[in-house]
Amino acid sequence: MNQAINAALHDALAENPRTLVLGEDVGRLGGVFRVTDGLQAKFGADRVFDTPLAESGILGMSAGLAMAGYHPIPEVQFDGFTYPAINQLVTQIARMNFRTRGALPMPITLRMPSFGGIQSPELHSESLEWLFAHVAGLKVVSPSSPHQAYHLLRHAAQRPDPVVYMEPKSRYWQKGRVDFDEPGNLEGAHVARAGRHLTLVAWGAMVSRCLQAAEAAAEDGLDVEVLDLRWLSPIDADALAASISKTRRAVVVHEAPKTAGLGAEVSQLITERCFGTLKAPVERVTGFDVPFPSGSLENEYIPNIDRILYGIQRVLEYRRG
Repeated sequence: MNQAINAALHDALAENPRTLVLGEDVGRLGGVFRVTDGLQAKFGADRVFDTPLAESGILGMSAGLAMAGYHPIPEVQFDGFTYPAINQLVTQIARMNFRTRGALPMPITLRMPSFGGIQSPELHSESLEWLFAHVAGLKVVSPSSPHQAYHLLRHAAQRPDPVVYMEPKSRYWQKGRVDFDEPGNLEGAHVARAGRHLTLVAWGAMVSRCLQAAEAAAEDGLDVEVLDLRWLSPIDADALAASISKTRRAVVVHEAPKTAGLGAEVSQLITERCFGTLKAPVERVTGFDVPFPSGSLENEYIPNIDRILYGIQRVLEYRRG
């Protein structure tokens, strides 16, 4: 996946001379995960450049560059480092297009290594999709495979509005085929696995885990559908309704804490659209209501296959009355 993202950045830089890549260590080092490796050597230090260790400066600079007609692709090195830049992201980038009635679009694609799964130190792993999806004016997307990673980033980098591109860093080393000529539909959700008994709804790294859980459930004769939400703002409510109307049961899986997580919004959308056909309440399998832990404690926090299967079991065993 990291090579697919590198290829997408390469092609975006080659296609548009006003595209810039900036962030901490993205230049000569090639990024902490080597996602930007080789780009500065190819396109020069004026288009792929390092910034000071100041996330507010990175996003503030990106806002100014966008106003000047550039398409910046900033990187925040880890999602947990985004908090100092919330002011720039929310009060400037997300609102500038609306505030100027379209006179100043904000074509910014914010790359953000996200979620957990690599047992990193504290503050290096978060699951902030709930925060960004709540901010009007921001689009939020998270790929789940190398193919999706390449094409969704290329798509985001061509949009006139700000997109938060959340890269599941635990999947950087996932291998998969990228069809550069056939991107497929890049809008809305994607059915990663068709099924008929129940729908697992997930995004980012949890899509792969849900696919593993679906394979395990198949050993017991269960046909589980996996819906990769992909776009977390706006959420594809039609795809949710189509899948759950077919299976009539749903489990939402994400790494963020349960309370006020994006799974609550997804569950409510399902209830609004499918209440008459649901056979059980929507189940959520999530992180716990504690700060995202560091090191090996991640294994206890992030939803695993057993927890997902237990969520499936609870939904299938639900009986009214």
